[in-house]
Amino acid sequence: MRAVLCSAFDGIKSLTLGDAAEPQPRPDEVLIEVHAASVSYMDYLMVSGGYQMRPPLPYVPGTDAAGVVVAVGSEVDRFRPGDRVTCENWYGGFAERMTAKASRTSRLPDNVDFGVGSTVLHIYLTAYYTLVDRARLEWGETVLVTGAAGGVGLACVELAHMLGARVIGAVGAAAKTAIVRDYGAEAVINYSSEDVRDRIKALTAGEGIDVCVDNVGGALFQTLARLIRWNGRLLPIGFAGGEVPSLPMNLPLLKNYSVVGVFTGAWADRFPDESSRAADKILQWISEGKLRPHVDRVLPLERAAEAMSAIESRSVAGRIVLQVR
Repeated sequence: MRAVLCSAFDGIKSLTLGDAAEPQPRPDEVLIEVHAASVSYMDYLMVSGGYQMRPPLPYVPGTDAAGVVVAVGSEVDRFRPGDRVTCENWYGGFAERMTAKASRTSRLPDNVDFGVGSTVLHIYLTAYYTLVDRARLEWGETVLVTGAAGGVGLACVELAHMLGARVIGAVGAAAKTAIVRDYGAEAVINYSSEDVRDRIKALTAGEGIDVCVDNVGGALFQTLARLIRWNGRLLPIGFAGGEVPSLPMNLPLLKNYSVVGVFTGAWADRFPDESSRAADKILQWISEGKLRPHVDRVLPLERAAEAMSAIESRSVAGRIVLQVR
């Protein structure tokens, strides 16, 4: 089958379009004919050797895809051939066929196309797990989201707004401001040119933020750690800035706030039923028009390296989709 192959963990230059053996579903898996796959920052990190997982080489990148079920494993009774689905796996999506656990596969509503469907699970499950399960977000609270124009960031902005929070987005370039506002942010801070501390204090009348969802890490995290209000929650969910920060523990002590880690993939593996229910709820909201996954652009499968380059250069809002069929 046609597939994008990664031959070494040294970045985009290691990607080629070639032939790969068709995967076979294990007892708890489904085999999917892929129509579209989305490209994530996690995909880029993995091919660059910067992710904690390193699949055996050569491997097919791609966490999220959507398509049609063609076969199911012996233990699977939730799906049958012909079902339209969206799915996620640690890798394997940039190919004509992929496998995924049935617990990490969801039926795609008829009014949601494959391109949009391929963007959903990783970014919106992360947003849901972050805000609903880990942060226990309450109506009217102030939420700050860094990396707010990226896939996960934009989903967090949109979902927090839908849940009744006051949302502040933080971005690294002025060009990303408009889309973050369009997805529900009341205000947007450009941390490449503005004083983040001063802006947050001005926007919150000096009170600080209730919930901070940080995709960036590094020095920005250190600044935000000093701006969490009493009983707030600081949630590190990624380190797109490249630096894993440390935290002086007197900060959460003095303001009685919580530092709450978020690793959605581990949650989905440990609690598959909870994850599946959350995915179904998200897809219902998308079907009803309450959530609007943003597709930055659609490229053919053979331009996967171009999609990765756009992620590397931070020029993507939402998700890039690879059209496989």
